[in-house]
Amino acid sequence: ETGSDGVAILGSTGEANSLTIEQRLDIIAYCGSKLAPERLMMGTGSCSLQDAIRLTQASVAAGVYAVLVIPPFYYRPQSDASVLRYYTELIAAVNDPRLRIVFYNFPQLSGYNFSLEILQQLKQRFGDIAAGIKDSSGAWGNMLNITKNVPDFMVYSGTETLLLDILREGGAGCITASANLLAPECQQVFQAWKNNQQDAAEQAQKKLSVLRKALESYPFVSELKGLMAEYSASEHWQQMLPPFTPLLASEISELSAEIKEAGLDLNQRL
Repeated sequence: ETGSDGVAILGSTGEANSLTIEQRLDIIAYCGSKLAPERLMMGTGSCSLQDAIRLTQASVAAGVYAVLVIPPFYYRPQSDASVLRYYTELIAAVNDPRLRIVFYNFPQLSGYNFSLEILQQLKQRFGDIAAGIKDSSGAWGNMLNITKNVPDFMVYSGTETLLLDILREGGAGCITASANLLAPECQQVFQAWKNNQQDAAEQAQKKLSVLRKALESYPFVSELKGLMAEYSASEHWQQMLPPFTPLLASEISELSAEIKEAGLDLNQRL
């Protein structure tokens, strides 16, 4: 209804790593029973390999075979070999050929950057199970290299500003925090590109990029939940977990004005 082709649950904006494993398991079961599982992707990564296994098993049991898995991010990977071991043990424990892992590349948080070489190893070893990558590094050269050199592998940009670029190079699309608000604009870019309307795609991308940049003033969790609370008149959206804190009313007002100036009236969107 709002332009999304699917929903990533328990990602960064979902505060997954601030939740207990029991809370995450409950969310997986609930979403799998209430939403179309083939349209979902569950975040199941954890610093604890055993927790990652339990979460991934729960996702598969709920019929959600696509999972987004960040590598360990406190005791950070020592080498590509250590990352390969983590995913090898995860896949072996889940032991289900229907599993589809989208590797989560967020080196600013995890301290590890997925290179072309490790992705080629993962793809060669695990085939269809190594399904793709969400790349939030912002490193366009790395994304481009992956799209060109890892066959049958979905590459998602972590920012809308690269949506048209990644589509043109054979990528799958984008998975982003701000798509919670900007999914219609993302879909406009996608449809114009799909229908080979290049001028329309360029214009839609320019508008989308301006809106995305207007949403980069504050941490996405505080910002998006603050806007949802303001425009849906539901204070439940302000119940974020530490270390996040709600934005001030003055900050919400200023942010709303910036977004409206960029071309989006949140009164109509939310």
